[in-house]
Amino acid sequence: MTVFEAIKDMRAKSKRGETFSFTFASFSITRRSSEGNITVHRAILRKRTSAKYNQYAEYMEEYLNVDTNEPRKFWHCCLLTYNGQPLTIN
Repeated sequence: MTVFEAIKDMRAKSKRGETFSFTFASFSITRRSSEGNITVHRAILRKRTSAKYNQYAEYMEEYLNVDTNEPRKFWHCCLLTYNGQPLTIN
């Protein structure tokens, strides 16, 4: 499965109110650092921020960690697994 197929499926599941799990490599542009790989066990995607407010919005997804109720973001290129399945870029 590719990263973009996974994101499409995440959007469909979120629309239906279903949760999913995923792992991504964290990265902060502002801090220029990573906290390593992050695993989220139950999440749903949130509405994407407008490019007016985030110049990188097209390359990121916003999600809600259902277990902690925390709103977070991840970079598309940093997505590693989806529901336990490894992902490819192409």
